[in-house]
Amino acid sequence: TKPNEARLDEYADARIDSIERSILSPEPMHEDLEVQWLTMKLSFFAERLGAEDPVVVKLLDGLSPRDRALALVRETTLTSIDARKALLAGGAEAVRSSKDAMIAFMRSLEPEARAVRTRYEREVESVERSAYADIAKATFAIEGDSTYPDATFTLRLTYGVVRGWKEGSDEIPPFTNYAGLYRRADQRHGERDFTLPKAWTDACTKLNVETPFNFVCTADIIGGNSGSPVVNRKGEVVGLIFDGNLPSLVGDVLYDGTVNRAVAVDSRGLIEGIEKVYGATSLVREIRGAE
Repeated sequence: TKPNEARLDEYADARIDSIERSILSPEPMHEDLEVQWLTMKLSFFAERLGAEDPVVVKLLDGLSPRDRALALVRETTLTSIDARKALLAGGAEAVRSSKDAMIAFMRSLEPEARAVRTRYEREVESVERSAYADIAKATFAIEGDSTYPDATFTLRLTYGVVRGWKEGSDEIPPFTNYAGLYRRADQRHGERDFTLPKAWTDACTKLNVETPFNFVCTADIIGGNSGSPVVNRKGEVVGLIFDGNLPSLVGDVLYDGTVNRAVAVDSRGLIEGIEKVYGATSLVREIRGAE
């Protein structure tokens, strides 16, 4: 009910649809996981603040962290999508008057949580924001455009070439293909992570097994780049980034072009699988029509 500019950042208009989809998601909640997660959080508070701290006393309500977590998770109705729908439809008043255990728990902590957040924004974030700008100006004054800009959710481009790498005496080729997929599944037969779904085993004779499946290139990527398109010099989308090789795991601090590789699924492999494994011929026609 607040105007957009008066809300917390995470509840701005641009995020409302995403929040509602999350609240109304039919994805099941796993009680054991929720209990474990909440136990860890409650234990953290007790360890850091001490058992006598008023916030910890309120958090635990006379119980151990695990027993408190068990009680909250078992008593809440929020695992029911119908209960969440009713709260969403009822708005702020429904939340304020709810007797649900988890909502009452969070509602009781709101004053302390908001006070800590306000203090953090005033004493930490605002100082960092101001200092960060000064540090960035000094860095670019000294290093110019030879250094990377930091991530700001703006469009970023990186470049590289398709190239394998060397592990010891082994040359790792830049491409894999469907033949390699089936070969690996046979070699690791019976291992769960290497067992192909039936749709893929049934499609074995339909596929052109020489079709490139994945490839690596020297583009400098990091976590968060998954799903990024790989575009060749003609402007054609030739793949989608989804991983990096093991040497690239330190890419947030060091890039070594001799071994760091971005891993992408090849567009040719995508189309081959979409058409011959999943039978989505209309989608393939749409993609090819846009070529």
